[in-house]
Amino acid sequence: MTRPLRADDADLIGQWLAHGSSVVGDATCERIAWLVAERLQEVARDASGWFTLFRDPSDGRLWERSYPQGHMHGGGPPRLTLITMAQARLRYGSDIA
Repeated sequence: MTRPLRADDADLIGQWLAHGSSVVGDATCERIAWLVAERLQEVARDASGWFTLFRDPSDGRLWERSYPQGHMHGGGPPRLTLITMAQARLRYGSDIA
């Protein structure tokens, strides 16, 4: 899905869906993948590799991609969450601007 982030977006949570004998990401997973590849700018990664900080160049908002279902293969489907500068500095360091 190629839809930019909207002002009212705050938390995009992907899900995996059974598709025959395989599992595929839902439309939200596809949207997150497109946003990360085409729209957002990577700013930082945490030491674990499970969290990545992005900035939306259109409005400067900070977004964190995580994989909150750690019990699943690859951490499960992605989540993209709007975070504050203070939250970003706590996780990624005080040099985040």
